[in-house]
Amino acid sequence: MKRTERIDRVELMRTFVRIVESGSLSAAARQLGTTQATVSRRLQSLETVLGVRLLLRTTHATKLTDDGERCYQHARRVIDSWLALEDEVGQTEDEPVGVLRVRAPHAFGQDQLLKPLTHFLQRYPQLSVEWMLNDKSVDFLSDNLDCAIRVGAEIDPATVSVLLAEVPRCVVASPELLAQFASVKTPEDLSALPWIAINTFYQRHVELFDDVSELPARVVITPRLSTDSLHVARNTVLSGLGVAVVSSWTVKEDIQEGRLVHLLPGWQPAALPVHLVYPWSRYYPARLRRFLEMMRQVMPDIAGMRKPEQ
Repeated sequence: MKRTERIDRVELMRTFVRIVESGSLSAAARQLGTTQATVSRRLQSLETVLGVRLLLRTTHATKLTDDGERCYQHARRVIDSWLALEDEVGQTEDEPVGVLRVRAPHAFGQDQLLKPLTHFLQRYPQLSVEWMLNDKSVDFLSDNLDCAIRVGAEIDPATVSVLLAEVPRCVVASPELLAQFASVKTPEDLSALPWIAINTFYQRHVELFDDVSELPARVVITPRLSTDSLHVARNTVLSGLGVAVVSSWTVKEDIQEGRLVHLLPGWQPAALPVHLVYPWSRYYPARLRRFLEMMRQVMPDIAGMRKPEQ
């Protein structure tokens, strides 16, 4: 008797789409939590069902055939429709289900955002969140992400970007460091001090704004230390290594308690925009829509944030 196997065509298409968007069978296997052999078998099954070759594979690359390109476009629409069906059937009031994969910056992804995230999960018991902290640029396809919270980064026009809030910044130094140099009275005086650069935002110069001048004051700096970590910058400023421009919320208590000095309060670095970014799609599942609604509501009121200036 010939053995027959029930084929889940939606799962085959989902796997095929993941292969195309991740760039390889091995990457698709990692993102799907399965083996490369299983992914290869699903691809072969889909090619058998459709009766066409979808991918041309070499040792170095994977390329779509013309039939594969058409299949990919159709498969994306089918999967979007299936996600909509999963979201809507049996759910009340568009309640989110499944897993939402979010990338957030280290600095407040492990601190200020945890409380609203916890409330969000408590509100929706059928939802799970993968909360990944990383300050690097986002590749939604290869990283298998639904959305990302980005601070101060340039936004890819191919994505959807929603402005949530702004992060004010200030220039700070320790009293011990300032005691070694002449008083800082103008932005130009800052160039004489050693600096700590947060290299994702500034490296060789900083710009400061006041309420009078039309143009910013450009301060050339020579960093003693460059880092991509806000916490490293704060801690080394506290140690007296140098001056830094940091997010104001991270040093509020340090300034109040005299551990750090807020330099030139009349001159401020530009606030950093905070965006929620996600790839364009024909359909957005309830878990992403509800998360966006929550972030738009709570982000401006989180400690250290403010509403964007219009």
